[in-house]
Amino acid sequence: MVELRSRLRELEGEQRDVVKLIAGNGSGYAVAESRSDEFTATLRELEGCVKDLDDLGVQVKDLDAGLLDFPALREGEEVLLCWKVGEDAVEWWHREEDGYAGRKPIDWGEEDDA
Repeated sequence: MVELRSRLRELEGEQRDVVKLIAGNGSGYAVAESRSDEFTATLRELEGCVKDLDDLGVQVKDLDAGLLDFPALREGEEVLLCWKVGEDAVEWWHREEDGYAGRKPIDWGEEDDA
């Protein structure tokens, strides 16, 4: 998903360059069409990834960072487990209103040991 989003950003930049080229001297139509097809295919693939995650109940919070939230219950309270691309496991949670900035490490079992 993050790779697809990154590729879309590249294609957007290339498309802007081609539009400038076409406006400047009228050439570049074939390049624009092939990039447009790739952009559309990449966008559809990304949309499919997001839909698949949504169907599973996963909330996509940030496409660029690959930030995902998973609804869960903590001591009877609805919370979100939080994971970001590059993290080894889901090790954080936060309340809906606290968002990413309010992430706390998952330590639910430790409280029971006290």
